[in-house]
Amino acid sequence: MESFHDKEVAPLRKPDWIRVKAPTSQEFEETRALMRSKSLVTVCEEAACPNIGECWKKKHATMMIMGEICTRACRFCNVKTGKPNRLDPNEPQNVADAVASMGLNHVVITSVDRDDLEDGGAAHFAKVIRAIRDAAPFSTIEVLTPDFRHKQGALEVVVEARPDVFNHNLETVPRLYNAIRPGARYFGSLQLLARVKELDPSIFTKSGIMVGLGEDRQEVLNLMDDLRAADVDFMTIGQYLQPTPRHAKVERFVPPDEFEDYARMGRAKGFLLVASSPLTRSSYHADRDFYALRRARDEQLRAAAPLPCSAKDSG
Repeated sequence: MESFHDKEVAPLRKPDWIRVKAPTSQEFEETRALMRSKSLVTVCEEAACPNIGECWKKKHATMMIMGEICTRACRFCNVKTGKPNRLDPNEPQNVADAVASMGLNHVVITSVDRDDLEDGGAAHFAKVIRAIRDAAPFSTIEVLTPDFRHKQGALEVVVEARPDVFNHNLETVPRLYNAIRPGARYFGSLQLLARVKELDPSIFTKSGIMVGLGEDRQEVLNLMDDLRAADVDFMTIGQYLQPTPRHAKVERFVPPDEFEDYARMGRAKGFLLVASSPLTRSSYHADRDFYALRRARDEQLRAAAPLPCSAKDSG
């Protein structure tokens, strides 16, 4: 049977607003050297992120744990598919050492899907979180996890380790799941996000999608409603870019004004924060966005607080 990897699709020509310069800075090279010295994998490289030059110049990197081989074959993703290697028992400490060496105020930890593991890698996520807490206690931690499908109790293990932000991406609208994300289930991902809030309401929840895959505006707005029903705090929206001719094609390059419209609609629907632009990715400006999230929640709590008696009486 022919898979999507057997058929090449010529990419659309990129418009000016999606073009980025090749990385050349000294900080970029220093960040790469540090990742190599610790035998660490970054999603920045594996997913061919267009923002790698900007982020690594600032010494921001999103670390991808549990290897560089994924057990799933999503049509949008540039990460290799196959049989993964054994987990590296030194990886949690290596990640923590890198976070401390880089002096990161905020770190994003993601992973490949590990359907081969009994818990989907949940315990490994928890070990990484705890190692970072020990090595860099002032760093805030964001995790971008798989869906832990059919892994009973796995989510609870990650939440118990208390990351500051729990991110799980929906990636696309439900109509496109069979074509783009066949190993996942849309409503299962929504339930995962809702469950995080049930387990620990203090953890910020976050999710993101790509546009340009053939979705329409109403489908995106409906997806926003689904995320808000799951009490998700933060949504990211970015342009899908075809990694290779063997991946799903870009149906359309969405212009910047439409991204601005999505951001306005998302804020109106009640998200604490919406990041929406052609180059937005899950971990792009994640440190800055975390502090914006915290400010937004503080303002929301102040607005909802009852007035003191003296203020009521004076009215």
